Amino acid sequence: MSSAMRYLSKSVNTNILVSLKNGIFVRGILRAYDNHLNLILDNAEEIYTSPDGETKQSRIGKRVLIRGDNVIAISTPKIEME
Repeated sequence: MSSAMRYLSKSVNTNILVSLKNGIFVRGILRAYDNHLNLILDNAEEIYTSPDGETKQSRIGKRVLIRGDNVIAISTPKIEME
């Protein structure tokens, strides 16, 4: 397992922030992932900037699947690696 996948595995059941290709961020609790970076998030909310420049949040689902080819970056809480 690569160090990136080990790092992500330590983030299961914690809040993560995902940057998507369309410029939107999604925050939620990481429940599962695979080698293609398909992600399953619980209590997901979308974070975006409205046309007037205001940052807004809206809940998008109790459980959502984010397809890995839309993911640019994943931000996780600070995790100690062994």
